[in-house]
Formats: sequence, C-alpha cells, structure tokens
Amino acid sequence: MGKELAADMRATGLAVADGSKSLLALAIVVGVAVLREGSEVALFLYGIVTTDGGSSESLAFGGAVGLALGAAVCLLTYQGLLRIPPRPLFKITTVLISLLAAGMAAQAASFLERANWLTALDSILWDTGWLIPDHSLLGRTLHTLMGYTDQPTVMQLVVYLSVLGITFLLMRLTGSRSVVVHAA
Repeated sequence: MGKELAADMRATGLAVADGSKSLLALAIVVGVAVLREGSEVALFLYGIVTTDGGSSESLAFGGAVGLALGAAVCLLTYQGLLRIPPRPLFKITTVLISLLAAGMAAQAASFLERANWLTALDSILWDTGWLIPDHSLLGRTLHTLMGYTDQPTVMQLVVYLSVLGITFLLMRLTGSRSVVVHAA
C-alpha cells in the first residue's frame, strides 16, 4: 500500500510538473495520504483508551506532547535530511519498520494467548523484568518501538522471528528490481 501511494504521488507530481494536471490533483493526493495517516493515529489512540482505560486528560496531554515531539522531529529531519545519503537512511528505516511490524505481530499472538485462542507454545521463555520491566519508561519505549516484553512466550518469539525472516526474505527477493514510474 505504501509503495502504491508513493508511486501515485510521484506520478501526480510529475504530471503537475509537466503541466498535464493541476496543483489541485497534487493537493488531493497529499490530502488522502495525510488522512490515511491521521486515521491510523485515531485508531491507535482509540486502542489505548479501550485497553488502558486512560483518562481524557492524560490522553490529551500525551497527544500534545506527541504533537510537539513530532513537530521537533519533522524540523530536525527537514534540516538534516539533505545531509544524509538516501540509501543508508532507507535501510535503517526499513529495519526499524520491520522490527515494529514483528513486535505488533508478537503482541497479537500475546492477545490471542490471553484469550486462550492460541495455546500452543505458551510457556514463558525468560523473565527480564528485573532488568527492564514492562511498566518502566525504557520497557514501554522498547515495547512501542520493537515489541519488547519482559516475559515472552515461545509463540511470541516464533511469531516475532518469523515475521522478521519473511519480511527480510521478501525484501531481498524484490529489492533487486527497480520500480519505474511513468507519468499518466
């Protein structure tokens, strides 16, 4: 979906540059992309409210802090993006997104285990709660970024490693081909 959206944006941008499409077309494509990302944020916040039971004040405060941090990151990214070579940048972001996806899949396995829908390989592998507890700031940060849990089950590890393996295998198989975008 992301590749298709980027290809659509690129094609629309080229068409606007050629003069075959108006700036309104580019604005609509960008607006749809922003709307899609906004809906993901709304779903994420809804999930927090329903599972964590957080108050509206804490949600508003967290949203404001997140917005401020996001603006700061955007400013820093804008200022430094031209200095970073694109190839290493995209490799690093690909790895980070892959870790995030694997963590989300492992968390889904954890939810299925708690609901007794997935009972195979549900024994706990290790307990690192003495070092980095789940409820600590570092534990929550690692959980958000890469799916850390201080007491993972065998199934969570299998799911995590499987998602990473499949992701990197598919990237390797499809990474050698270059994508050519033609203006419409």
